[in-house]
Amino acid sequence: MEVLVTGGTGRIGTPVVQQLQARGTKVRVLTRGRRRREALDGVRYLTGDLAKDEGVRDAVDGVDVVVHCAASIRWGANRSQLENLIRAAKDVGVRHLVSVSVVGADRVPTAGRLDRVLFGYFRLMVELEKTVSDSGLAWSIQRATQFYEAILLIAEQIAKLPVLPVPTGLRFQPVDTRDVAIQLVELALGEPAGLAPDVAGPRTYTMEELIRSYLRAAHKRRPILPIAIPGKAARAVRDGAILAPGGAMGQRTWEAFLAERGLRASAA
Repeated sequence: MEVLVTGGTGRIGTPVVQQLQARGTKVRVLTRGRRRREALDGVRYLTGDLAKDEGVRDAVDGVDVVVHCAASIRWGANRSQLENLIRAAKDVGVRHLVSVSVVGADRVPTAGRLDRVLFGYFRLMVELEKTVSDSGLAWSIQRATQFYEAILLIAEQIAKLPVLPVPTGLRFQPVDTRDVAIQLVELALGEPAGLAPDVAGPRTYTMEELIRSYLRAAHKRRPILPIAIPGKAARAVRDGAILAPGGAMGQRTWEAFLAERGLRASAA
């Protein structure tokens, strides 16, 4: 078996590649990086651009399974990336497409304008899931909660402000990318599973708990201004729409993640 990992040098793609290597699986990585990478420990690096449909067919030709981990900050590009990948995969007869999505994608309403602005990501993920399920390929989708790295990025940006506006009541169950990678690899090396059980981290936090824990770990003092976000989407998140108590896995908490980054945090 040979597996292609799109976005294989990114936040989730990197541990996926590492897990596949540990299993002795032949791996290809499709990356936009212009610097040519030499093959290393069974990993073959290919340069291409999913959004522009450059190098995609060559990347998928001859592989059995594609694990789609590539993502773009431009929402429209995510759709075109996936469509170009599916088209090429069907043309060359890829056996199985594995994709990552977000827990609660279909439980966060985004009909209102404010809901779309603040939580439109969930709507996008529903659309991408449908693109996968309607692709004509055998497929598996792994929904996961927010990655620790994404929470850290938000905390770092908010902490640059003199006063930190923090939404009240929003609850998260962030997860280690390495745990998500394990599940993605299990799917890739198994039979197509459709929508797999949700994956989440071992603890649930409010946004305020996450931010305060980061501030303590980073030895920063900032006043926090609690703000209430209106709308159906925010209400759904407060009610637990993006949590997965039954999918809790791993031992690495938010505090442990911060400590590994050189930040010493006490438990919230």
